[in-house]
Amino acid sequence: MSKQLSITLSALVFCSAFAFVADDVKSQKPADVVILKSGRRIEGEVVKRSDRRVWLDVGPDVLVFEMTDVGEVQNAEGVSQIKRTEDSLFSTADNLPELSPREHAKIIGAAVIKVSTPAGLGSGVIISPEGYAITNAHVVQGETNLRTTIWLPQTDGTLKRMEIEDVELIAVNNQIDLALIKIKHPEGKPFSFAPVILQDGLEIGQPVFAIGNPLGLERTMTQGVVSTTSRNFDGLTYIQTDTAINPGNSGGPLFNTRGEVVGITNMGIRGGESLGFAIPARYVKDFVRNREAFAFDRNNPNSGNNYLKPPPRKDFEAPPQVKDASGG
Repeated sequence: MSKQLSITLSALVFCSAFAFVADDVKSQKPADVVILKSGRRIEGEVVKRSDRRVWLDVGPDVLVFEMTDVGEVQNAEGVSQIKRTEDSLFSTADNLPELSPREHAKIIGAAVIKVSTPAGLGSGVIISPEGYAITNAHVVQGETNLRTTIWLPQTDGTLKRMEIEDVELIAVNNQIDLALIKIKHPEGKPFSFAPVILQDGLEIGQPVFAIGNPLGLERTMTQGVVSTTSRNFDGLTYIQTDTAINPGNSGGPLFNTRGEVVGITNMGIRGGESLGFAIPARYVKDFVRNREAFAFDRNNPNSGNNYLKPPPRKDFEAPPQVKDASGG
């Protein structure tokens, strides 16, 4: 064999080996990590997860872990796979993972605020990094001296409690019991905020949870299921849930297992248990998009569109104009 042919064969072998290594490195990707409460770490690919379980592909088998046994799930791809869409002062998101309420409390818990007035208090949820937040109209009704309590995430994972006196009342819709306020970040940074569900799509029995300040007990989380998606009161539709809703929860968010705001809690039935109600997200989005129609004017607090109840019907029989011999 000639020297030139030997060099050529060696080069081909080297190139083939390099291509194999390059393809092998290319096929490798960062692994997801499931950290159990016992401290054990298992690497693999998260193929599915819900608020109750996580499925991890470790190669020869797929392991299933109960979330009660899991301390943390680290996604190698991070949040880049989540696509956010900006709307009118709020945003929606696609491809959000299903997580347990405990995990969501760490991610979006800082978006929940407390709204205080001289007459009482309620809750609210920040829907934009600029500080726009939703609460109930009855929380701020007749009040202009508003104060909010916020919790700012810290680098060590804790939350710093702060009070903000500078609160602007943007719009109020008494008909659907919603109000839009704006607060300023004390450090001039963007706020943590919660996405609003793109389409309602709720189902009876679907898990939901609420974070609020019932009876002044700050940052209380309660969870339950959707009891019905369309409970009608006075011509409006509400989400009924067995999630505990108490005075002070008013104006706070009702979340699904993807961390989306599906409703704004606003009332419960006194004397009844597990009978809570929330204003559906579709009302919230329509209110924010048409906020100018309900703009608050400090000099004219009754500004905006107010719809009065129609007079009750006195005669329930058919009008005489339709009474004829046709028998219809």
